[in-house]
Amino acid sequence: MKKLLFAFSVSSLMAGTASAQGSVTLYGIVTGNVTYSNNAQTAATSPSGKPKGGSQVAQFDSGSSGLASSRWGLKGVEDLGGGLKALFQLENGFSVNNGAIGQGGTEFGRQAWVGVNGGRYGTFTLGRQGDTSVEFVSPLIYGWYWGNLAIHPADYDNLNFTHRINNSLKYLSDSFNGLRFGALYSVGGVAGNVTQNQLWSTGASYTGGAFAIAASIVNARNPNTSLYGTNANASATGNNLGSAGSATAAESNPAIAGFASANTQQTISVAATYTAGRAIVGAAYSTTQFRGLGSNSSLNTLHYSGSTRLSTVSASLRFQATPFLRFGTSFDYTEGGSVNGKESAKYEQLNLGAAYSLSKATDIYVTGAYQHASGTDSLGRPAVAAIGYLTPSTTSNQVAVSAGIKHLF
Repeated sequence: MKKLLFAFSVSSLMAGTASAQGSVTLYGIVTGNVTYSNNAQTAATSPSGKPKGGSQVAQFDSGSSGLASSRWGLKGVEDLGGGLKALFQLENGFSVNNGAIGQGGTEFGRQAWVGVNGGRYGTFTLGRQGDTSVEFVSPLIYGWYWGNLAIHPADYDNLNFTHRINNSLKYLSDSFNGLRFGALYSVGGVAGNVTQNQLWSTGASYTGGAFAIAASIVNARNPNTSLYGTNANASATGNNLGSAGSATAAESNPAIAGFASANTQQTISVAATYTAGRAIVGAAYSTTQFRGLGSNSSLNTLHYSGSTRLSTVSASLRFQATPFLRFGTSFDYTEGGSVNGKESAKYEQLNLGAAYSLSKATDIYVTGAYQHASGTDSLGRPAVAAIGYLTPSTTSNQVAVSAGIKHLF
């Protein structure tokens, strides 16, 4: 009897596997680098009223200052017949230095979604995923030329995919002669108020020969929760945009930390590239409005009201010198809007990067950035430089250099 049951179980499993006609792919990036910064805060305040610190810092990190962050994931597809396919993707971020889970301890914090592909009818997915700016605009701005040091201040426009969207339904079209489009909607999940924490986005891209262009709009209600508060370690009531720091802790994201009380955040972004031989020339523009400041009074410690914005104009050049060596440079100018009559902050940043391919899967690289800040930041303080995901400087200037290795599998 036991032998009969075992044989039945095995045959049932084999039949299920055969009929599914599916596949699962394991993939990932393992990367590590050493990063040098000429200036970093140790505390936000001092007897003189200026940030404390200012020392040089050299540290290991798991790609957060390099070309890409470490991750592993699973992709699955099953042919359902009639041109339909079931899809899923689970992606985990981690630190190669100590094995810690990224995205605030969220196990599949980078992506976790399931959906259906209908061929020429496009793809519908449901879960934790990127908005349309990440899907269409980001590929034309960022890449393996200068890395994470080159993000716009505090990644305020999310074009470097710092923030994922929970509880979201996304549609992406198939390509129609180079044209693609899509939309995303995330439900708020608040009883009695379906729009309180909702997020929606829409975007499109077109590629024709050497030219490519993309645009997107992202609108988040109560962005402190719906956009910045989507990781496992996010605060239910505190500031998820950043921190003013303290006598024992440095500032975090001073470009936007003071805007956590906004009722709505809306970002419009557009980018274009032109390929000429081995060179790619690019330009981009993004603008983010923080509307309804003061709507969350518990987060409005600076007593802001009305709205403000951050806008960035970018230009870039990428060049494939040989089949193995590539390099690039970009320049970003970011300007903030005034709030409560205070002077806005300005950030100017130059980025450089180079990578050499040891194989199809392994690169060694070096990236660098210089940023100069001026004016008054979101915390109502003299703006300090803050490159990438690094600790902000004590002054208006900061230089950072990162070198490392990246392996794909």
